[in-house]
Amino acid sequence: MCEKPKFYITTAIAYTSRKPHIGNSYEIVLTDAIARYKRMQGYDVFFLTGTDEHGQKIEEYAKDAGVSPKEYVDKVAGEIKDICNLLNTTYDHFIRTTDEYHEKAVQKIFKKLYDQGDIYKSEYEGLYCTPCESFWTESQLVDGKCPDCGREVKKAKEEAYFLRLSKYQKQLEEFIESNENFIYPEARKKEMLNNFIKPGLQDLCVSRTSFKWGIPVSFDDRHVVYVWIDALSNYITALGYDSDGSGEKYKKYWPADVHIIGKDIVRFHTIYWPIMLMALGEPLPKQVYGHPWLLFGEDKMSKSRGNVIYADDLTSVFGVDAVRYYLLSEMPHANDGSITYEAMIERFNSDLANTLGNLVNRTVAMQNKYFGGVIQSPVCHGDFDGDLKECAKVALNDFDKNISEYKMSDAVESVMKFARRCNKYIDETMPWALAKDESQKERLGTVLYNLLEGIRILSVLIAPIMPEASLKIAEQLGIEPATFDSIQDFGGLEAGKKVTEKAVPLFSRIDGDKLIAELQAKKEAEKKAEQPKIEGLAQIGIDDFMKVELRVAQVKDCEPVKRAKKLLKLTLEDGTGTDRIVASGIAQWYSPDDLIGKKVIVVANLKPAVLCGVESNGMILAADCSDGDVKVLFPDPSMPNGARIR
Repeated sequence: MCEKPKFYITTAIAYTSRKPHIGNSYEIVLTDAIARYKRMQGYDVFFLTGTDEHGQKIEEYAKDAGVSPKEYVDKVAGEIKDICNLLNTTYDHFIRTTDEYHEKAVQKIFKKLYDQGDIYKSEYEGLYCTPCESFWTESQLVDGKCPDCGREVKKAKEEAYFLRLSKYQKQLEEFIESNENFIYPEARKKEMLNNFIKPGLQDLCVSRTSFKWGIPVSFDDRHVVYVWIDALSNYITALGYDSDGSGEKYKKYWPADVHIIGKDIVRFHTIYWPIMLMALGEPLPKQVYGHPWLLFGEDKMSKSRGNVIYADDLTSVFGVDAVRYYLLSEMPHANDGSITYEAMIERFNSDLANTLGNLVNRTVAMQNKYFGGVIQSPVCHGDFDGDLKECAKVALNDFDKNISEYKMSDAVESVMKFARRCNKYIDETMPWALAKDESQKERLGTVLYNLLEGIRILSVLIAPIMPEASLKIAEQLGIEPATFDSIQDFGGLEAGKKVTEKAVPLFSRIDGDKLIAELQAKKEAEKKAEQPKIEGLAQIGIDDFMKVELRVAQVKDCEPVKRAKKLLKLTLEDGTGTDRIVASGIAQWYSPDDLIGKKVIVVANLKPAVLCGVESNGMILAADCSDGDVKVLFPDPSMPNGARIR
């Protein structure tokens, strides 16, 4: 028996600073879909994920929380693992950089590199960004701040060990240029070569003395191993790598076939990591794929912006498969993707409920109605059959090509395109009309067979994307889950079997207006619950208060927002000569007639936000009163529009 070809795939390990949002979760779902597909193709897959748990930032978070660093990372690592499990991911190993075997291996790797002269002791003086745990030179800063995160940096000087990146610069450059798919996509490769490697590599700081939460350098306990050697080594220590390259899993699976990582850490994985491996005398990974980010609307998710969405919140509303589907269908190959609740509802209803769910539901229902559920032999071929079969073949080829190139949204679209073709086949063949003519019985049986076979093929293609829906489809068809090999040719569905007696909807349509209103009410309730009581108010300085620009404005027009029961759309005259649009959640207390012509106070320098399709440029002031009542603040009518409140 031939041995299965191996496929080793990894995510970046998640940093245990806080619970990951849905943008962080995209990577594990993407990697899982690729791993599932490779297993379907017959590969022996090893899928690695895990957590990065050391560093100054963790030490500071733990101190603020009043717990030890280990207690802190145990909690967050548990949350990260729970989310991986919630999203139905099939990782083979979850590594933590606090695992004892990893820490011992890292110490041996560090010692080996030191003994052979690739690591040396010196002193570092530069500008340090604590959140990124990175040193920068003055010229590397952007507007005087960290070029990666935009935060403040501070001067730092300390003794440190360094990795000789400069020694391997030419070797790395030649490797990248002779292995065209090593950095993928192409734009990331050009960025690394032109912006970082060719201008000249500086040796890399790989130890620290200013904090203690890290792996101690075995021969110099004043130092802890810095993030790069610690975190990046996980890809080989998880396979049992020791400094001598031993470990059965390591020998079997290394080099990695692909590292799936975010575009913001491509530099670490295509410069620092390859040079570490070169210095160790080990093979380099075959490919590094730097995927784009998932944004909230047009902004990067962050707690400070208040636009964070978590996987568990989404799955509680839409279900796991629907969340996986959205993530994989909405993220372009090379550009950032976007997520909002409104977009998820639209995608859920159009693709999952209408296109796929409705196709399965009505086909199974017709099979039961016309043939008692028994699948007929396809003996009477006719118009449109050939095109349906050709579309199935195209879908299979396109899906394979796109997923092999990690163009997941294109792969998903090839599946949905075939699902839409199946729905069109129903309209073309009109089974309900065939059923009225007894002489068309065999043709009707063939039409329904072709539809069921198309659905069987769809069940296999969606298996890496929506594994639970795939199983539910197979159950409704009355078959075992189909294999990838079984859909290479159209016609693999066995006649004579029976579909399930009752068609069960895979996805039920969501009332978008109702859901958005419920989510907004929940958010407002949570926000209200977080507000401090009067006696516990946090104090701010006059400088903080002066940042808020309050202006008098007059309500020129007002109307309800169609998609939200709680919102009113106000058109304000604020003295600038240009109308200002503000969306306000006061519809249950005020009608448009109550407000038109009135003077209000508006926060004029608030960042715009899109609420149920309305871009709101500001916020009007109102007071929370007893019994849940809200009162808008109406200033003296004699105040001119645009007057500033001080």
